[in-house]
Amino acid sequence: MSPSPSWKRSLLLLFVLQALMTTVAVVLATVNGLVGLALAPTPTLATLPVTTFVAGGALSTFGVSLLMARIGRGTAFSVGIACGIVGALVCAYAAWTRQFWLLCAGSLVVGVSGAFAQYYRFAAVDLAPKEYLSRAVSLVLAGGIVGAVVGPESAKVTKDAVGGAYVGSYLWMAVVGLVALVCSAGLRIPHQPSAGKKFAWAALAAALRRLEVFVAIKSAVVGYAVMIFIMTATPLAMQHAHHEFDDTAFVIEWHVLGMYAPAFFTGYLIRAWGVLRVIGLGALLLLASASINLLGVSMLHFWGALVLLGVGWNFMFVGATTLLAEACSETDKAMLQGTNEVLVFAGNAVASTLAGVLLHALGWQVMNQVSLPFLVAMLALVVALSRRRIAVTT
Repeated sequence: MSPSPSWKRSLLLLFVLQALMTTVAVVLATVNGLVGLALAPTPTLATLPVTTFVAGGALSTFGVSLLMARIGRGTAFSVGIACGIVGALVCAYAAWTRQFWLLCAGSLVVGVSGAFAQYYRFAAVDLAPKEYLSRAVSLVLAGGIVGAVVGPESAKVTKDAVGGAYVGSYLWMAVVGLVALVCSAGLRIPHQPSAGKKFAWAALAAALRRLEVFVAIKSAVVGYAVMIFIMTATPLAMQHAHHEFDDTAFVIEWHVLGMYAPAFFTGYLIRAWGVLRVIGLGALLLLASASINLLGVSMLHFWGALVLLGVGWNFMFVGATTLLAEACSETDKAMLQGTNEVLVFAGNAVASTLAGVLLHALGWQVMNQVSLPFLVAMLALVVALSRRRIAVTT
């Protein structure tokens, strides 16, 4: 598919949408666990609203991919943003009336919106010329830098703005969604509705057996799940360590900066070093993050670990997206992308659920130890694919 003449304008709009929807996600990540803790019938369910947010994405993401293949990404993005606005308003009402299960329901609807937002990076792949692919993905993800700053800061400003109980933060999410809805109307993304209809399940099974596809999906799943696992529990761990809410917001802000600031140069690193080296470096950074968390619970420990957690996620996720895009054909793109997102969200749902349970039952250090074997296995897969590629070229 040749790039649209207006692809740069649409790429810029995707950057803006990424910024706005990351703001929504970061506000939710900053306050949802704390609101859940205040409203939950038992402390072990404190992170359930976060889990339902992830579950909303997991349950809808495959359908989102097929919907985009049918109606186009631009129209589908508007539908997703509308879901986010409705979900944010439900969460605001739940916090106002102190209804825990309604908060979970609203978070689930916001999660559906998050499933649509995950495809912004794949839309960048559709827009950009092939030689610009990894840099286009990086540029769109770089929009998250805005959310990294605006999200936590706006959570602090709005948490008591409307009757306390973080109601104002949820209403702010709805306002940001309205701005995103206006921006999405300007997208012009090429659409081939027939691409998603000719796919055969046998071809999907065959594609998933290819090592390049397996490593790409595994990198996205492991990198994202480990990040969600640690990030979800961090506000609660900091509260247990007697840190103030402003300290938690500061750490989350720097974490999200770590997630998205490298996007300005990750694409160039992939072109210079190769995608597998960047994925491997990301896994090593996540190992370093877990190691720092094992050393202590001071503000410096939380800050350093969460920054590395963000940077490592960026390398693994941008690398995974690039590797998957290179391995996809036009006919299997929708199904492979949908499968990737289903597995990513499923891993996130499990990770966010276990985060609250393990933190409450076994403690912060055990949580971090649990992530180590998954990262070591990811490094082994990267080495295996690298050796296969070397063997093929020699």
